[in-house]
Amino acid sequence: MNKREFIKAMSLESGLTLKETNKAYDAFLDVVSKTLKKNDKIQLAGFGTFEVKKRAARTGVNPKTGAKIQIKTSKTPAFRFGKAFKELL
Repeated sequence: MNKREFIKAMSLESGLTLKETNKAYDAFLDVVSKTLKKNDKIQLAGFGTFEVKKRAARTGVNPKTGAKIQIKTSKTPAFRFGKAFKELL
């Protein structure tokens, strides 16, 4: 399912117009992005948790040359499904 199909399905399910649903979708993404940028997390009961995970510095290998390289510490967005959501599947 792509964005257009998702918004159409949400619109049908909620009874909102496509324009209203698209606006809600964009607002959701903005809130998630801004919250994660502040290193906060979002817990949605029954669904899951959006959070920022820290990846430790590590040694990697350049696949082209085989040389060892040092990879810096980084942050990455993550999502964990909630127990209730997992049980649905």
